[in-house]
Amino acid sequence: MKKRIRNNTKLLLFCIVIAGLGALWFLSVGLKSENSYPIVSEEQMKEKLGNETLDQLVSDVVGKKNIYGAVFCVSAGNDSIDMISASGEINENSQYYIASINKLFISAIILKLYAENKLALEDSISKYFPADLIQGLHSYKGRDYSNDITIGHLISHTSGLPCYVIDKQANGKKLMDELEAGLDQPWPIDKVIREVKKMEPHFPPGEEGRAQYADTNHHLLSMVIEKVTGEPVNIVLQNLFRELNLADTYVCEDTNDKSFVPIRYKSATIHLPLFFVSTRCDIISTAKDQMKFLKAFFNGYFFPKERLSELEKWNKIFSPFYYGMGIQKFKLPRILTPFHPVPEMIGHCGSTGSVAFYVPDMDIYITGTVNQQAKTGVAFQVMIKILNKLM
Repeated sequence: MKKRIRNNTKLLLFCIVIAGLGALWFLSVGLKSENSYPIVSEEQMKEKLGNETLDQLVSDVVGKKNIYGAVFCVSAGNDSIDMISASGEINENSQYYIASINKLFISAIILKLYAENKLALEDSISKYFPADLIQGLHSYKGRDYSNDITIGHLISHTSGLPCYVIDKQANGKKLMDELEAGLDQPWPIDKVIREVKKMEPHFPPGEEGRAQYADTNHHLLSMVIEKVTGEPVNIVLQNLFRELNLADTYVCEDTNDKSFVPIRYKSATIHLPLFFVSTRCDIISTAKDQMKFLKAFFNGYFFPKERLSELEKWNKIFSPFYYGMGIQKFKLPRILTPFHPVPEMIGHCGSTGSVAFYVPDMDIYITGTVNQQAKTGVAFQVMIKILNKLM
């Protein structure tokens, strides 16, 4: 009896090993081969996706727990066709909070100033800020690195600075926890700098292979924009919206504004007017306006199209996200999707499930939101399903 058990165990182990080797062989062959994705034409958009299919995908996501509304806009790069669908408490023209996609707007302005030779990415921030403001901003292991921080470090999240939103403050609290709990409070830039000076940085500026996502970086970039242009960052942004004809996009400046879709955190709604107004760069927009901006970005409005590859200096921030020079990349490991590989998406996302991404391999743009702070990954599930339909 014991011998039979031993033999059966050996057989089982042998089968597991063989199955494992077979799977590894299959994956190794698949992983070595180059993926080819179709450049999507107008006919393919209509045939493979179509309004009816997109409507179904968007309405299905609203059926998920705590997703009360969603909107997604899909466009072919040749401008031949745009599709948009919305469901639940969001319609096609609904204005919503874009969250951290505002970083792509700030980066776009910085890159435009760089392309116009009005600043250099190698510039130390000490060139733009008074010494007393930056002194002690980045004190790491007994050394002050504040004067070593460059604009390039800020735009690529390689400064090592702590994030005043998601990192623990000196009092042990996290601002993100308080905001998600609905505790509204103003955080103007002087308060941000004051609190960041009390926090521990993650690493020295520009340390090889290191990146740490931090809202602090783009707030400092806003100050650089103000110094170079001579105008408040909210005015610079509003001027940009007019240039691009983003008629339904604006910077939060009114604490009584209730014209946009309320942010959801699980089943609750969050109202944070004091916080939004205090930053001077939090933005309300629509999926259609986001599409206009996204296409402008990747077609050279801010930085020459032929030089966009210069921005692809990727560092991993947290899987599956990477950060370049002002742009974010979403890339799923191939081993996780051996049968349905997902092409890279470049652009930006926000903490409320807002997305604005370009898919270079397919020449497709996708914008939208699921407007749910607690389930941001749902937006990427929808985008992946849209891309799978188009393959």
